[in-house]
Amino acid sequence: MRRRALIIGLVAVVVAALVTGGSVIWAYTASSGHRHDPADAPSAPVVIVLGAEVGTPFLAGRLAATVELLKAGKAESVLVSGNANGTSGDETRVMAAYLTAHGIPAAKITVDGDGVDTYSTCARAVQVFGIRRALLVTQAYHLPRAVSLCRNLGMDADGVEAPCDCGGFLLFRNEVREWLASVLALKNAIWPPPA
Repeated sequence: MRRRALIIGLVAVVVAALVTGGSVIWAYTASSGHRHDPADAPSAPVVIVLGAEVGTPFLAGRLAATVELLKAGKAESVLVSGNANGTSGDETRVMAAYLTAHGIPAAKITVDGDGVDTYSTCARAVQVFGIRRALLVTQAYHLPRAVSLCRNLGMDADGVEAPCDCGGFLLFRNEVREWLASVLALKNAIWPPPA
């Protein structure tokens, strides 16, 4: 009985590792050639900056990279997408305020407060805002999944790596979370949720 439980547990761990590993490989493969540093980013009509918890170095880095791209003429406008009703505050309000405070005209900023996760951001950018070509701004660990999802939804997306003034533990924690999130991303790419 004990041996059987051990075998079942071992099989479950192996299956989980294969599914997670396969999902991560899919994200990296599907986004290959479409992940860039800000300096070598291509041009696009719009930058999409993905939301993060208010007050975190993740959001600060994404916004700083977005300002850099817009001021360098890599894009003409920006879509800030995040959770307007999150527990940490209205991500999109904070994002838009940061951009205007750093010299980006309000007329160039579109706000999507219903981009509550990466899939929602990509799907709404395509289906609601009609974006067909964009630069996605987020941290390196998040780029493969974000770029792969947006490209799977029909957007010609390139990712741009945002800096993060984070400690090693915080980055490691988010990297592990990202491996698990890649499983859901692959599921959504194969069986998209209802619009």
